[in-house]
Amino acid sequence: MPDYSGTLGSKLPRVGTTIFTVMSRMAAEHNAINLSQGFPDFGCPPELLKLVTKAMKDGHNQYAPMPGLPRLRQQLAAKTEALYGTAYDPETEITVTSGATQAIYTAIAATIREGDEVIIFEPAYDCYEPAIELNGGKTVYAQLNAPDFHIDWEAVKKLINHHTRMIIVNTPHNPTGAVLSDDDMQQLISLTKKNDIIILADEVYEHMVFDGQPHQSMARYPELASRSFIVSSFGKTFHTTGWKLGYCIAPRQLMAEFRKVHQFLVFSCNTPMQVAVAEFLDHKDHYLELSAFYQQKRDTFNNLLRGSRFKLTPSAGTYFQLLDYSGITDAKDTDYAVELLKTHGVASIPVSVFYHKPVYNNVLRFCFAKKDETLEAAAEKLCKV
Repeated sequence: MPDYSGTLGSKLPRVGTTIFTVMSRMAAEHNAINLSQGFPDFGCPPELLKLVTKAMKDGHNQYAPMPGLPRLRQQLAAKTEALYGTAYDPETEITVTSGATQAIYTAIAATIREGDEVIIFEPAYDCYEPAIELNGGKTVYAQLNAPDFHIDWEAVKKLINHHTRMIIVNTPHNPTGAVLSDDDMQQLISLTKKNDIIILADEVYEHMVFDGQPHQSMARYPELASRSFIVSSFGKTFHTTGWKLGYCIAPRQLMAEFRKVHQFLVFSCNTPMQVAVAEFLDHKDHYLELSAFYQQKRDTFNNLLRGSRFKLTPSAGTYFQLLDYSGITDAKDTDYAVELLKTHGVASIPVSVFYHKPVYNNVLRFCFAKKDETLEAAAEKLCKV
C-alpha cells in the first residue's frame, strides 16, 4: 500500500500510546499484579447482568433515542436533585454518552474554538489536552501543589484573560485522589462570576469520597451549575468500565450545543445497557454504598503497607492511592515504575506522565479497586521492596 506518513502529518504529533496501555501490557508480559490501569478485578452487581440479558431478550437491541432513554434521564435528574439540590430537565439538560471520555471530548468540541484557552490542573487525566488541541484550543496549565495536591487559586487567577474559554475541574481527582472543598468551590465562584468562562467538571468518581467528606459537585452551587458541563460514569459506579456508558448534565443552552456534536460523534449509546441501568436504579441505591465500600479497600491496602518503606497519605477520594518512594530511591518515577514491575511484580502508574512537562514528586499511583486477595498479594510484594 502507498505510504502517506510523510505527507499526512499528525494532528497530535506528541501523543503516543497511553501509559495505561503500556503498563497493562507490561504487567501481562511479566505476570505482574496490575494495580496500574483503573478498573476493578471484581464483577458488577449480578442483578445488573441479569437485567442486561433480559433487555436483550426482550428486544431492546435497536437505536436508543439520541440523548438517551427517557426513563434513564428522568432517573438521573431525580438522583442529581436528591444528592445536590439542583433540578435539571431530563428532556433538554441530560445526555447519555459512550463513557465519560466521550462526554468530555464532546463538551470541548462543542464550545472550544481556534485560539480559545482552557485551564487544566496538573497532574491531569490524559484525555483533556488532546481534545483541546484537536479543536484548535490552547491548553493553559495550573499546577497542583504536592504533597496534598491543593489548588493555588491566586495562581489560577493570574492565568485568566479574555481568551480563557473553559476551566476543567476534576474532583475527586485522578491521579492524586485529592478532593475539592467548599472553600475551593467558593474560590471558583469568585473567579468566574464576572466572566463567561465555561466549567467542564469531570466528576466520574463522585461516589468515592472518604472520611465523611461530601462530594462537592458543581451541581451543588447554582452559580457554577449555570455554566457547567458535569460528567459522570456508570462504568465507575457499577464496576463496568468496559460498558463505556456515562452521561453529561448541563443547562439547556450548553446541552443544546453538546447534542449537536454528540449526534454526529456517536448518535446514541448501547440500548440494552441503558434499559438495564434504568431498571437497576429503580430498585437499588448502589451508589450510596460506594464511598464506604472503597474506603474499606483503601484502608485495607494502606494497613497492609504499614511495614513497607513507602510513605503515604490516605487518598481522599477515587480508587487510587499514591505511594511515596523517596525513602527507597531517587530514581525518576517512570524508571522506578518499570523496575518495580519487573523486579517485584507490581504494576503502577508514574504520576509524572500526567504533566505536560514531567514533574518528579517520587510518587506512583496504585489502583485499589481490587479483590482483597489481590491487594494482599500486591502488598506482600511491596513490603519486600
